[in-house]
Amino acid sequence: LGWGFQFQSPVFIAVMAWLVFAIGLNFAGLFEISGLENLGAGLARHGGVLGSFATGLLAVAVATPCTAPFMGGALAAALAAPVTLGLSIFASLGLGIGLPFVALAAVPAVGRILPRPGPWMVILRQILAFPMFGTAVWLLWVMSVEAGSSGVLIVGAGALLIGFALWLLRFPGILLRGLAVLAVIGAVLLLPRVVPADATGPAALPGALPRSAVPYSPSKLAALRKDGHAVFVDMTAAWCITCQVNERVALAPRAMQRLFAARHVTLMVGDWTRRDPAITRFLAAHGRDGVPIYVYYPPGHAAPVVLPQVLTPSIVRATIAGARS
Repeated sequence: LGWGFQFQSPVFIAVMAWLVFAIGLNFAGLFEISGLENLGAGLARHGGVLGSFATGLLAVAVATPCTAPFMGGALAAALAAPVTLGLSIFASLGLGIGLPFVALAAVPAVGRILPRPGPWMVILRQILAFPMFGTAVWLLWVMSVEAGSSGVLIVGAGALLIGFALWLLRFPGILLRGLAVLAVIGAVLLLPRVVPADATGPAALPGALPRSAVPYSPSKLAALRKDGHAVFVDMTAAWCITCQVNERVALAPRAMQRLFAARHVTLMVGDWTRRDPAITRFLAAHGRDGVPIYVYYPPGHAAPVVLPQVLTPSIVRATIAGARS
């Protein structure tokens, strides 16, 4: 396993797509998160440390209907991240919630420069819905790489059911609430169907790369190295945004393709979008637990050069020009 491995699961991608879609619907005003406003109100009336703690708890509870959608993405990232990074995210959330109260208590004049509540808050919230919908669209594209058009159709159908369920929650009545629950259950039952029969192994090469690129193979790499050929290895994934930007900026341009052809450099691409043990072993051999990683093997039998994770054309040119057999 490595960093980002969870995105190799179509089920995880589907759940994340539904989550950000639901957050977008909340921002757009389709439904509200409520019912927590009275939490801790009794304890907050008491003084002392317990009362102060309860006041902070109440502030968090009251703010939850507004902040839960914002925190949803952060919490999902924290749960998917390594332990230390996840704990850091939770600590940052706590610091961010408490810092305004500390600032107001220490410097009361700060309150005068804070923006006043008003209609602008509603407009800003609605604007923020569109980045959420954009994220859902990007996740659909990742799903198309991993599970094809059928996976996209299933995730889209699940999003429709979840949106219908959230819309039903706007209305009172046990019957409508039951129908909403059934819609969510229907979406959950679709999850196993997003896993393709060939869920492991290499996916298609990224479309941004030149046609001359060859899929990564340990035996092919060893054969090229044995013959003394120069090889540029690009380990990438469809869900890795850094990978996509690097490929379009530093590897796909025609000038770079001409450079590779002139120097007789073979561009070898390993797509880690799906689980691939061979790529995982390559990453581990170079001390990495995730993509991207770029390794240039100079002609002859010189030691390989590991490039930075953020590529520019100048970095690639300098590496190819500077490495000697």
